[in-house]
Amino acid sequence: MTVHAQAEISTVDYHTGGEPFRIVTAGVPEIPGDTVLARREHASAPEVDRVRRLLCHEPRGHADMYGCFLVPPDDDGAHLGVLFWHKDGYSTACGHGTIALGVHAVESGLVEADPDGDTDVVVDVPSGRVTARVRRRAGLIEAVTFRNVPSYVVARDVPVTLAGHGEVAVDVAYGGALYASVPAAAFGLTVEPGHLTELIALGRSVKASLAGHPAARHPEDDRLSGIYGVIFHDELGPARQRNVTVFADGEVDRSPCGSGTAARLALLHAGGFTGELTHESIVGSVFTARVAGTRGEAIIPEITGMAYRTGAHRFVLDPRDPLGTGFTLR
Repeated sequence: MTVHAQAEISTVDYHTGGEPFRIVTAGVPEIPGDTVLARREHASAPEVDRVRRLLCHEPRGHADMYGCFLVPPDDDGAHLGVLFWHKDGYSTACGHGTIALGVHAVESGLVEADPDGDTDVVVDVPSGRVTARVRRRAGLIEAVTFRNVPSYVVARDVPVTLAGHGEVAVDVAYGGALYASVPAAAFGLTVEPGHLTELIALGRSVKASLAGHPAARHPEDDRLSGIYGVIFHDELGPARQRNVTVFADGEVDRSPCGSGTAARLALLHAGGFTGELTHESIVGSVFTARVAGTRGEAIIPEITGMAYRTGAHRFVLDPRDPLGTGFTLR
């Protein structure tokens, strides 16, 4: 299908902790593949990727827009499959999106749910199978806890050399995608909006410095390789941190970052942390995270947050529009 004036693309939009999540409900060409991970490879086809760019780029989106295509699950053990996207392409995992999908599946009736109890929404994502446990009371959703794929430490104290800062050590962990973690204080900064421009530039530099590094390789599937995000964090107490994740090409997660929280929890657990982590975002929203179990040296993280519906949309592209599928300024 080619995007044209007669074709409509329907979406339902949410935010999780301030981070947008645009779920496409109609208007996407069929994406081939036997698994969700295989479909991710085919999503770069021009007729599919046009839809991503149309919804993500300005004027219909923005440089930090995030969303997904719904696809069939890998087998009958899951309710749905999903391909996560942003302005630069397709990610392997998305915790804030998984929380929003749990809310959407229950609110839309896609998954039958008890009005007073917990309902599991099982989702196949490129990095594996995750579960969003949706808690309802008196018919209203109160919270969603998603159980992530096994998460683990990849490398500690990886040296990166950055202009103006010399050599800085970062930790790398996997939480469905590979993240580099470093205290904002290592650069004389804190995680607050006033330092965001500097943190974005540093995130890009750290990611570029780790390109091709052995720590940026997934040990089992090279399709999951590459540093996806750089997490800058502040210590607020023994079980509380504030972070901002700079992912893809300079994009900023407004939420505490679900898969990034899983990576942070893996690092903390390996260092002896037990209990529940309170993880704040740069805008003050909060996820809580705990270790639900272990699998070898990996942890099974459970992360709790909430998503709220912000609107529903029907998008079109006028063939006379000289801007086509749009543009980004960053």
